Amino acid sequence: MAGIGIIGLYVHDQSEALDFYTNKLGFQVHADHTNGNYRWLTVKHPAQPSFELGLFLPQEPVLDAATAQTMREMVAKGAMPPLVLTVDDCRASYESMRAKGVEFTQEPIARYGGVDANFRDPSGNAWKMVEGK
Repeated sequence: MAGIGIIGLYVHDQSEALDFYTNKLGFQVHADHTNGNYRWLTVKHPAQPSFELGLFLPQEPVLDAATAQTMREMVAKGAMPPLVLTVDDCRASYESMRAKGVEFTQEPIARYGGVDANFRDPSGNAWKMVEGK
């Protein structure tokens, strides 16, 4: 077995998500393909090229229409599990990302032997940014 290569993340607008993840967080486009109304869109972090983050719409045929609507509502409320972004310097990354327009829900705080901060993407997905050890 080779391991996990892609983690999917539901977003409400793939173009908006692509702009956020590439221009504000520094990810790079890996795949961007369409098939009818379906768009397969993945990005990679330059420090972790073997791992892809899929930016997907909750939609048919993967989900039925009612479930897709429920998932869009759950994402918008920030109810999905948070993702974790590791950085070398949480405070410096916070300042850099804020300057690019990232909205934080928690400023950097020293605790548990490290520093962390929280932010959300434009769809409402929660992220925890932690200083790598």
